Amino acid sequence: MSFCSNVKAELARQPIHTCCAIAEAYGILLFCNTFTPGCIKIVTESRDLAQRLPRLFKKAFDIEFDQLPNQEQGKAIFTIDCPRKLSAIYETFGLDVQATVSLHVNLSVLEEDHCKISFVRGAFMAGGSVTDPEKRYHLEFATSHHYVGREVYSLLMELGFYPKDTTRGGNSILYFKQSDHIEDVLTTLGAPVCAMQIMEAKVEKEFRNKINRWVNCETANVGKTVNAAQEQLAAIRKLEKMDLYEQLPQKLRETAELRKAYPEASLLELAQMQDPPLTKSAINHRMRKILELSRG
Repeated sequence: MSFCSNVKAELARQPIHTCCAIAEAYGILLFCNTFTPGCIKIVTESRDLAQRLPRLFKKAFDIEFDQLPNQEQGKAIFTIDCPRKLSAIYETFGLDVQATVSLHVNLSVLEEDHCKISFVRGAFMAGGSVTDPEKRYHLEFATSHHYVGREVYSLLMELGFYPKDTTRGGNSILYFKQSDHIEDVLTTLGAPVCAMQIMEAKVEKEFRNKINRWVNCETANVGKTVNAAQEQLAAIRKLEKMDLYEQLPQKLRETAELRKAYPEASLLELAQMQDPPLTKSAINHRMRKILELSRG
């Protein structure tokens, strides 16, 4: 199962209470495929939502779907086209099935915070998605109803969430891209286990990034050490060709001999090999002197 499927599965395990059932069903209807005076059509890939929908609509409206999914279908499709049932659903939300042109969110149905949360949960299960946190952070709600998108934007802000908004393919999109915001949304809607997985993925990413930065830094330092050592060895060979090597002061010759014996050692390692051991600054000073002498 995908991460998004796991989120919807966790949300679908929430208990169904009467007032919140109406709010959750309202969110599903405003974010589902079709919610018009002539037809309701809910299409979902979530098996958990498909199992929840009949119980939810029975609890919310005392209504059964006119068409239930064919078990052989990849996507579950639920429809209601009975005028009596459609009229009853519209009346539940204070809407006139004959007069409704464009849909709005009737906030009088969502007076309590727990009903607002249930509404948003339904909206997400019907028209929401969230990416695998191993790849990136993105959670969104999509509805074809422009006014609904604007009103749910305000509703989310009332709940303490601050989404971004855009349009895509004629749909109104509300989205979050910060991991901590997505964690808070999922926890509030009833998916704390999946929210924890986002936290764990973030910690793991940060740890990997830290390790990568450390490795890159170490690689760069090794490269600098190797390049510096090659330059020092070239200077020593040049002094030998110029018959100046034997004329070097004893301390410089000792340092040069160590460099020839340990061509890959760092300056600190060479400093510790001296007898008595030197500081890195002291050995660096000797190496600079050898480089200067080789340049004439």
